[in-house]
Amino acid sequence: MKQAISFITLGVTDLARSRQFYRALGWQESASSQESVAFYQAGSVAFALFPRTALAEDAAVDAAGSGFSGITLAHNVADEAAVDQLLAEAVAAGARLIRPADKAFWGGYRGYFADPDGYLWEICYNPFVQLDARGHILLDP
Repeated sequence: MKQAISFITLGVTDLARSRQFYRALGWQESASSQESVAFYQAGSVAFALFPRTALAEDAAVDAAGSGFSGITLAHNVADEAAVDQLLAEAVAAGARLIRPADKAFWGGYRGYFADPDGYLWEICYNPFVQLDARGHILLDP
């Protein structure tokens, strides 16, 4: 299997509310979006919002799961000030602050918010990784 991720899709409970939230964060939907699904270019991957029940049906699993899903989404930035700024923007857009930004034990700086469906986003400055001109992570091979 090729080492790549093409899409990250969140199963959301209210697609209109989620679209509004991500729009408030400044995200722009792709022209590929449809009434039943929202697509966003997110660096080198596509990010999608799809109704939770429809996503569960597509995967042939029960949509009733709850609690911590065991996944977080991360958005890395160039410095600590950007972490604080983006957390504030997310809260202003309707996010719930989960963990205020602070120094991480490994030397970075991060904080967490939850989107309207409770998906956890980490906003992170990691001094040990590089970002390219587009803000994409550059990991050592």
